[in-house]
Amino acid sequence: MTELSIRTVGRAGRITLTRPKALNSLSYQMCLDIEAALDAWRDDEAVSLIVIDAEGDKAFCAGGDIQAMYERGLEGDYEFGRTFWRDEYRMNAKIAEYPKPIVAFMQGFVMGGGVGVGGHARIRVVGETSQVAMPETGIGLVPDVGGTYLLARAPGKLGEYLGATSLRMGPGDAIHAGFADHYIEREYWLDLISQLEESGDAGLVATAAQPAPESPLAQVQAEIDTLFDGTATEIAAKCDAGESETAKAAAKALRRASPLSVHCTLANIARARNAESVRQVLVYEFEYTYRAMEHGDFLEGIRAQIIDRDRNPNWRHASIEEVPEADIARMRAPLGDAALTL
Repeated sequence: MTELSIRTVGRAGRITLTRPKALNSLSYQMCLDIEAALDAWRDDEAVSLIVIDAEGDKAFCAGGDIQAMYERGLEGDYEFGRTFWRDEYRMNAKIAEYPKPIVAFMQGFVMGGGVGVGGHARIRVVGETSQVAMPETGIGLVPDVGGTYLLARAPGKLGEYLGATSLRMGPGDAIHAGFADHYIEREYWLDLISQLEESGDAGLVATAAQPAPESPLAQVQAEIDTLFDGTATEIAAKCDAGESETAKAAAKALRRASPLSVHCTLANIARARNAESVRQVLVYEFEYTYRAMEHGDFLEGIRAQIIDRDRNPNWRHASIEEVPEADIARMRAPLGDAALTL
């Protein structure tokens, strides 16, 4: 079974994710194949733009295919995951920096690795079913694939809120937070893609765009800005004490997440505010993911959420309040010769 359909149609380079039963999760080979297609079309004068979409109704891409990474990691083989992430991040950087317009059509779940493919496209379309998230703290990781760059540029403290809690955004929220550009109902996507293929004119997307749905997060932006201003410990205390639905949902999500991941996520977002490019952010996201299996909560998070599905992870630290600074520093230290090079 093929995992991708890569072809040229008219003026468009076309990439379609074709694993709908697996929620179009990204395998290692898919990352390499997407990169190879982008490389081939970069200087091809017959290709004016790239369109990335996915089969099925449930998901554009629900994340990375981490089963093999988990199995190898349990055996003490951390290099497989490190290689996966290293090559995936290079692909993410190429999407973000691509000289031709890339248009991503993102339905259903757009999570983690899916944000890495669609979220860095120049033109990002969501529809009525879109659910966008960086859910990494729930599996013992930190937002990666350049997602920290997007979180750091969200309004106010929305990036800290979304990154630390792993909570989802609907289409209106995704546009408000800067994870998408245009709202178009899904029934119009195929016709629009055909027009893009025929014309090679990416400007047609903005012309076809419809008014975006309201953003529930925009309505509570001021409260989020207050709750998520401070250290991880201060944020958790404010959410615990909060009476509103926003505070209660955030407190529940924070207490469910890996304490180490929450601390490192907030530190990474703060650092990313000064970054000039996605490429720069990928380098220090990799500092964490490189160590995530050996020194972090990643293997336990995958076991609890995906393998055994008991939803009862035994994190390395009992709570957000009990994470030593030394542990945070170790996960975020420079990697020296092992550092990511793009």
